[in-house]
Amino acid sequence: MGKAVKVLTGIEVIKKNNFKLLSGAEVGLLVNPASVDKFLNHTADIFKESKKISLCALFGPQHGIYGTTQDNMIEWEGFFDGRLGVKVYSLYGKYRKPQPFMLDGLQAFVIDLQDVGARYYTFLWTSILCIEACAQYGVKIFVLDRPNPIGGILIEGAVLKENYKSFVGLHSIPMRYGMTMGEVIKLICSEVNHFKADLTIVSMKGYTRSLYFDETDLPWVMPSPNMPTLNTAIVYPGFCLLEGTNISEGRGTTRPFEIFGAPFIDPYKLVGELKVYNLPGVFFRPIYFEPTFNKYSGKLCGGAQVHILDRYLFKPVLTAVAVIKTIYKLYPEYFKWKDPPYEYEMVKLPFDILAGNGKLRKQIEEDLPLAEIEESWEEELLLFKKRSLPYLMYE
Repeated sequence: MGKAVKVLTGIEVIKKNNFKLLSGAEVGLLVNPASVDKFLNHTADIFKESKKISLCALFGPQHGIYGTTQDNMIEWEGFFDGRLGVKVYSLYGKYRKPQPFMLDGLQAFVIDLQDVGARYYTFLWTSILCIEACAQYGVKIFVLDRPNPIGGILIEGAVLKENYKSFVGLHSIPMRYGMTMGEVIKLICSEVNHFKADLTIVSMKGYTRSLYFDETDLPWVMPSPNMPTLNTAIVYPGFCLLEGTNISEGRGTTRPFEIFGAPFIDPYKLVGELKVYNLPGVFFRPIYFEPTFNKYSGKLCGGAQVHILDRYLFKPVLTAVAVIKTIYKLYPEYFKWKDPPYEYEMVKLPFDILAGNGKLRKQIEEDLPLAEIEESWEEELLLFKKRSLPYLMYE
C-alpha cells in the first residue's frame, strides 16, 4: 500500500478556519465515539474548548453518544453530561427526530458522524431527520463531511422502492451508494420537496473518492460497536441482509458480518456449495463459532468467515445474496425469514425493508440465477449514477 493521503475532515477544516462559520452561535452537536479529528480529539471537546461558539446540547444516534449500547436495536435515554456541562438527547429511543424543546435556543445544529457507505446504517437517517426538524424550526445545519470508508466509486444492490421506506432506508438510494455523508445528504435534500433547510456542507480537503479509509492518514474509530474494522465496513453492505433472516450475522463474535452461520449448518457442505459460484475477490473459510449475544447466544454454530482477497473485485451484496440463496436451498426446513418488528417497522418483513423491495426475497425463494438477480439492479443503478452526479463534491 502506498503512502497515506493527508485528508482534513470537516471538523479539521472548521477548526482550521477558527470556527468562522459558527462564530458566536449557540450550537447543538450530533456525534458519537467516531467523531474525532486525526489526533483523536473528540468533536464535542473541540467545540467545548472553542471561545468562538457556545456548545449548548449534544445529540446521539443509535448505539448511544458513547457507543455503549452494544447489541442491535437497543434504545437509550438522554442524560446530563456533567463533564461537558450539557444535556445529551437520545435520537434512538422515545424520539428519533429532534423535538422543539431540544432545539430551543439553538442557532446552529452540527452533524459530525462517520458513515460506512451502506443504506441500512441508521446514522444517515438520523441526520436526515435532524435536518428536517431544523428546517422546520429555522435552525441552520452544518454537516462536517467525512470519507466514505469503502470508497466512492463502486455502487451495488437494489435502489430502495418508495413503499419500502423505513429507518434503515428513508430515500431511494442503493444498498452501497458510493457517496460521502455530505454528498448523499445534498442529494436527498435536493430531491425531497419539503426540505427547505439552511444547509452547509463543510467539505474535506485532500480527499478523493477512490480512497478507502486505510489509504488516508485518518485513524479508524469504531463508528458503532459492531463495526470494529474497515473489513467489517467492506462486507457490511451485503451481509447486513442476514439481519432479516435467522442466520447469525456474527454479532456476539469478534468478527461481526465477516462471520455468519447457524446451529443447523454444516460449514464444509456450505463452503463447498459456495465455491460453485466462483464469486470474485473472496474466499470462504469453514468455521464453527459460539456467539456471546444476539442470535444463538451460547450455541455452537457452523458457518464461514468471509476473507476479502481483492476489495476492488469483491461484491458484498452479490456475495451475501449467494450465501442466503445457498443456505435457503440447503436447509429449507430450518431457514427462516425474520418476522417484524425490526427498526421500528411493524408490518413488513425485516429482509424486505433491508432489500428495499419485496422482489429480492422472491428471487431467492424462486432460485433465480445469481447473474439474473444482479442484472435486475443494473438499470436502476445507472439511473442513480446520473442522479448522484450533480451532488458529487470530490474528484
